[in-house]
Amino acid sequence: MRLLTYKTEQEALYPGIAVGEQQILDLTKAFSLGQSAGIVDGAVAAPDSIIGLIAAGQETLTACATLAGMAADDRMSAALVAASAVQLVAPIPRPLKNVFCVGSNYRAHAVEASKAGGPPDKKLKLPVFFSKPPTAVIGPGAAIRHDPNLSDKMDYEVELGVVIGKAGRDIRAADALDHVFGFTIINDISARDIQRVHGGQYLRGKGLDTSCPMGPHIVTIDALENFENLRISLSVNNELRQDGNTGNMVFPIARLIETLSAGLTLEPGDIIATGTPSGVGYAMDPPQFLKPGDQITCEIEGIGQLTNIVRGANSSAFAE
Repeated sequence: MRLLTYKTEQEALYPGIAVGEQQILDLTKAFSLGQSAGIVDGAVAAPDSIIGLIAAGQETLTACATLAGMAADDRMSAALVAASAVQLVAPIPRPLKNVFCVGSNYRAHAVEASKAGGPPDKKLKLPVFFSKPPTAVIGPGAAIRHDPNLSDKMDYEVELGVVIGKAGRDIRAADALDHVFGFTIINDISARDIQRVHGGQYLRGKGLDTSCPMGPHIVTIDALENFENLRISLSVNNELRQDGNTGNMVFPIARLIETLSAGLTLEPGDIIATGTPSGVGYAMDPPQFLKPGDQITCEIEGIGQLTNIVRGANSSAFAE
């Protein structure tokens, strides 16, 4: 399933399931119709959000899959919404915790970063972790804020996002995938100048508002079983900049979960951005940083495309 969150003109948020490319199954309405028709157990509550769906567990997820499979049934027609009539937001618009991020998890990116004046290239024994606050998260089509008074070296990084489905601490790598709910796309927008001046700490340079575009969907793990062999790419103004494969991660997803969860509880709805392949702007010759008007499209095989446009800080896109 491809799970999503959409917004109406009244600014209300609703959880849904993508039905093809043109329609969305509104889960609130679908549960009501399904329960009235005896298709879904009346004791299973309709999720009010995607994070609520994840936390509710397998019974609710199974009910969602049943309803999604009946999307073409006349009994579900009243629950279908035209995708063109609503606005997608991040599938988890406001994570309950910071988004966990992994640095230097593609070898070629670590090499290019070192050559461009970043950390010395060396074989890592353990993953490098940092985080982005919930306020950094934006959805498909939302504007990325560019303020030259704050940073004039804004950059991009396409990443596979892992969404945790089952809580756990001290998770063994052999059991790690049992804790994965699904996958999404993340663009790790980075202020390289800010990133460099805080003693090697990435939070400030990586945590600015609008620096974590996410979406358009969460694809459940059962629908993306080849997640360790997916093409992952990014273009700026239709120019291909990054082109890699998730199979090239230094630390695979199971190892990341094992390391991160050692003494730290992962919970349903937690998100891990798993690193980026080579091709970032600051490592180009000459460096190519983002500017207002740039359109960035991230794409991961089996998940889709995530497109955002950079806007100046005074743009109406950021009006309160």
